[in-house]
Parts: sequence; C-alpha cells; structure tokens
Amino acid sequence: MPSSVVVDGFFGDCGKGKVTSHLALRDKATIVARGGVGPNAGHTVIFRDRTYRLSQLPSGFVYESARLLIGPGVLVNPNTLLEEVELTRTSGRVGLDPNCGIIEDRHIQEDKTSSHLRGKIGTTGTGCGPAQRDRASRTLKMARDIDSLSHLVCDVPGEINDALDEEKSVVLEGSQGTFISLFHGTYPYVTSKDVTASSICADVGLGPKRLDEVILVLKAYVTRVGAGPLENELTKEEAQERGWFEVATVTGRERRSAPFDYQLAERAVMLNSATQLAVTALDVLYPKDRGKTRWKDLTEEGTQFIRGVEEKLNVPVTLIGTGPKTRETVDRTV
Repeated sequence: MPSSVVVDGFFGDCGKGKVTSHLALRDKATIVARGGVGPNAGHTVIFRDRTYRLSQLPSGFVYESARLLIGPGVLVNPNTLLEEVELTRTSGRVGLDPNCGIIEDRHIQEDKTSSHLRGKIGTTGTGCGPAQRDRASRTLKMARDIDSLSHLVCDVPGEINDALDEEKSVVLEGSQGTFISLFHGTYPYVTSKDVTASSICADVGLGPKRLDEVILVLKAYVTRVGAGPLENELTKEEAQERGWFEVATVTGRERRSAPFDYQLAERAVMLNSATQLAVTALDVLYPKDRGKTRWKDLTEEGTQFIRGVEEKLNVPVTLIGTGPKTRETVDRTV
C-alpha cells in the first residue's frame, strides 16, 4: 500500500481537504496524518451532505477506520483541536505527538494586534507566527505540557513508520500552499515555515525514502487570501462575473483570484517532486462538468483543459474535482 502526501501547488485554497478525504476513502487509509503550520489553514470537507470546516484535524476523518494523527511539526490550539474532535465524533481515533507546539492566548493576541503581521502581511490572526518564533527560541510549550491533551498524546512518527512496515496505507495532508512557503514563497508575504512536500514529511517523521506519491493539488484558477503578489489578478467584479469569487474558510476574508498560472505550476512540480496532479474546481470553469465522476462524461472543453495541464507540466492528472463534495471527483486511477 502506498504512502502519499497531498500538497497545494499555488497559494492555498486549492482543495487539499477534499483530495485527502477522497484518498482516505479510496485507499482505506490506516493513518491520515496532518503536517504543515497549524490552525491557520482551513480545510473544508463536504461529506454525506454535511460541511466540516477544520483547521487542526486531518480531513481523512471521513473514513471511519482511519487513525488521525498530528505530527510534531504542527502547532496546536488545544481548544480548537478538542472542539474538532467533538464535531467530527472522532474521539478514540485521534493522536498528537508530545512535541507539537502549543498556541496560547498571548500568541493569538499578538498576531491579531501586530501592525506588521496582521496589517502588512495579512496573517490569519491565529497565533501561528508568534508561536513559531517562541519555538525557535526554545520557550514554547509542548503538547506534553498540557493536561487537557494528555489522553491524545502518542508517538506519531513511530505509528506512521510501523504502519508502513506492515504495508498499510498512509496519507499525509499538508497545509497552506507552495508559494506562501517561508522558503519558496513570495517573502515576506508568506507563512511561518516551509510547507512543501519535504517539510510535510519531516513534520510527521517520515523519511524521504519512505514516500511513494506526491499529489500536487492545483485549482483550475488561482486564488490568494491576504497580501502579496498575484500575477494577472482579476478585479472583484471580474471574479464575481466568472464565478471565481470566494471567501476563506478560517477568517472569512475575501480571496483574490487570477487565471491558472502554468509558470507557477511548473515550479511547484519541481519544488515538490510531484508524481500526480489533482485539478480541482473544474466545474467552476465548465459548469456542465459539475458533479461528474467519470472521465468519459466530462465535456470536451473540460477534457481539453486537463490534457493541456498534463502536456505542459508533464505530470499525469489523476484526480479531478467537479464540485465541493468529496464524492464529486473523477478518479482516473480506478
């Protein structure tokens, strides 16, 4: 059974949550593990006519046999995590590493009131940046220090590697997007750490030789929340006219939008060593493709767009999102 990591090829908002939930169900994942920054990344899952907006738990919770883990590289807001465990009714399936960093109220307050972080950079105000600073200074509290989390603490790298030794399926879920990586993004308009595939693996304790597939998620158009450059950006009115106008999951802020960027996508393929592509929101470009689940049922315009992406990026598009629901997916591997 393969180990896969799901990462975003643009600026976030590409639909990693939908892709991760689909893979968890398709592969009957033994473990779905969350890497990335922390609760500043909102992942939306629509499953069985219910919408879940998560910022801590892995989106693969929809597969009821999956173990849900949060790696030591991830920041945790204890209140948020416990609320999501209750929301998803996953008590008994969730574990987090004792070395997960803890976001405190003081971090959130600093993030929300900083003229640089919230004002200039446009952060989510969830406390991640200040908490990362304290972690680098070796003063941040760890999950092992928090009583309310003691029943969840486990050896995440150990569980993941043991599962792979037993040839069980593992799906890793990244957060944010390649081009708001602290190292590879549009600095200073970036998040507080690297979020490419290599870092997501490091976040959960998976060595590079143990990874089988890198699934790069690309939306059929580009969106970005917060400040920073966006090539060929549309006006809000243009985005609304095309049906591309969106609101962010975590903060409710408006997303900026632009047409699909092949140059950025090519670089994302390189930076992440992508082996597969997932193209989401095809139905927004081509409404007649809404809800389709078979390749042969897509419109000619839709299939031409997908083939064009494959030809230009030289990576197969294996998953195609045709709507917001987990089941609204064309899976070309089955």
